[in-house]
Amino acid sequence: MNKVNVLLFGLCLVTSTVLANLNVIADLGGDDASPYFEGINRQTGSASLPVAPPAPISAGEAEAAMLPVITPELTPGKVVARPLQLPGIGALFIVGDDEVSRAWLQANAQQLKSRSAVGLVVNVSHLSGLQALREQGLGLPMVPASGSELARRLQLSHYPVLITDTGLSQQVAP
Repeated sequence: MNKVNVLLFGLCLVTSTVLANLNVIADLGGDDASPYFEGINRQTGSASLPVAPPAPISAGEAEAAMLPVITPELTPGKVVARPLQLPGIGALFIVGDDEVSRAWLQANAQQLKSRSAVGLVVNVSHLSGLQALREQGLGLPMVPASGSELARRLQLSHYPVLITDTGLSQQVAP
């Protein structure tokens, strides 16, 4: 008998919670949010209006949208060469839009090109500065990107620098 009473009491609790109504705490009105969700989980044959594809943008516009790039952890200056073990990294150099980097690029462009090096421009404000660095580097591939994480991981505070799988240095050997 005791088990039956406990079972009936438990059944009463479950049924009362199942029959509970939803309480609206606040309805502040506002705009319909459904347009924000049209692209998510779209079903074929949906009654919603077709969405126009985004307009293509040129490479120059895309790069201009990434600017300015500022890496406060990295400034132009002297880098003490040291060995590293970074197998597979290839040749990566870091520069900025400043006179020190331009002089370094001019002096080392041929050696960097022979190593198939790729550059990160970690401090650049305008697209014209990025293009000038590319011209100075004789067409070496360079992309604007923050170097904060790289600076932290490699304990690096200055540039220009060449990073290879065996070390980092401002001296570029052929």
